[in-house]
Amino acid sequence: MKLNYRIVIFAFAIIFGIVFSVPSLFQLQEGKKITLGLDLQGGLHMLLGVKTEEATKSRIKSIAASIKNFSSRKDILIDELKFTDTAISFLLLDGDDAKAVDEFVQNLEGVVVAKEGEKISLSLTPEEIIRTEKQAIDQAIETIRNRLDQFGLSEPVVARQGDEKILVQLAGIKTQEEEQRARELISRAAKLELMAVDEERNARVYTMSQADAATYGDVILEDVKNPSIKYLVREIPILQGDMLTDASMGFDQNNRPLINFTLNAEGGEIFGDFTGRSVGKRLAVVLDGKVYSAPNINERIGGGSGQISGSYTVEEAKDLAIALRSGALLAPIYLMEKRSVGPSLGADSIQASLIALVGGFSLVVLFMLVYYKMSGVIANIALIVNIFLIIAVMSLFGATLTLPGMAGIVLTIGMAVDANVIITERIRELLKEGKSMHKAIEEGYSNAMRAILDANITTLIAAIVLYVYGTGAIKGFAITISIGILASMLTAILGTHGIYQMLEEKIKKSHNNQFWFGIKG
Repeated sequence: MKLNYRIVIFAFAIIFGIVFSVPSLFQLQEGKKITLGLDLQGGLHMLLGVKTEEATKSRIKSIAASIKNFSSRKDILIDELKFTDTAISFLLLDGDDAKAVDEFVQNLEGVVVAKEGEKISLSLTPEEIIRTEKQAIDQAIETIRNRLDQFGLSEPVVARQGDEKILVQLAGIKTQEEEQRARELISRAAKLELMAVDEERNARVYTMSQADAATYGDVILEDVKNPSIKYLVREIPILQGDMLTDASMGFDQNNRPLINFTLNAEGGEIFGDFTGRSVGKRLAVVLDGKVYSAPNINERIGGGSGQISGSYTVEEAKDLAIALRSGALLAPIYLMEKRSVGPSLGADSIQASLIALVGGFSLVVLFMLVYYKMSGVIANIALIVNIFLIIAVMSLFGATLTLPGMAGIVLTIGMAVDANVIITERIRELLKEGKSMHKAIEEGYSNAMRAILDANITTLIAAIVLYVYGTGAIKGFAITISIGILASMLTAILGTHGIYQMLEEKIKKSHNNQFWFGIKG
């Protein structure tokens, strides 16, 4: 018996497979483990709808804010800046500024501009409305996925269902508290706005209606801690959350949780300019339509950063920071369907899959032993190592194992042993032709290589396509198949070849092809 580089690599593969699969197989506290999917450990299944019409309103409001900021920066005098759900209008007071205003509004994408004397009106094109609504759904999917990833849930399923629905599956959600926290994080709009308090009329806020406030271009908002406290603020915000670059939880001087936020360069400039010309007035920090604080502006605030304080717990502050970091939802979402999947279903599925896995594995092992004798034992060793490698790689990357994924492992057993069957049959054919043991082994692997590579590469391509375009359970199936194919090529092609090379002299001296390969002669 002599060592070779193939057997050394195979030995390392065995050690790797055993070491990294043990935490998952024995459910140890330490070490990386495979995460069970929704269908195996239970969790939360939700179907969400998106109020896409609200995205159009938000787009209009954003354009109005841009016009206001532009006019303030360029010292352009405008009046009666108003907006509805579908249009914006304002008066240009100085005709000398017409050219600059025209250039600005013409550069706005998806906007139709109309002029009537000093009055300028803007509305969204039908194509822009469709694009905005579609973008709201795409952005909602991405935002929800980002929030859940930062929340710490392993591989949540977030996918489009139909034209305007979103499927969300969260494995491992077991308690009512966990479910409520996840739902609040998903549905939270996290729309941050910095709005100027209308100091001139704020004293009359308790005697005004929303309709009265609208006549002044204002809106009445409640305090987040005490709804009886109201603020009269300018409806068009100074800044919106799309200029936010970061948000994190911190603590104030009394060790109470708060949110620190940072604005981008444009936001920082607007924030600095506004605070510079508004000393002595108040700026309301508004989140999802509630005023969290309305501090006095004592001096110009540069640096583009601020704080949101409130009565938070540490968990609430963390979740709010996650929501702000991942971005505001362009349109509100609502729950259409909710199902809690119990872990008992997972236990039954795991048991049935394990029976299939053990049963299939046992039959394959038995067939290889009976038909191929000692070469069958070598193939079975490669098969066992292959399973360890699949579990180890999935554990190492924290992959999620679903029921189709377990089916993929069962299928991989058949595919892995298929390569060994092809190789062994090629060696048997060459031995029957009278080839020497060395030539039979080397040519057997050489002749079998093309068929094995063709089959495995085409299957791997199909698995990659399934992973790229599939969702949820389909991805789980694709992952296990892909890992299984790569592992089988390592064990069947390289590993067993190394074993045969190591045992070649012993096989040759035995003169017993029946014992080693199950053939006479």
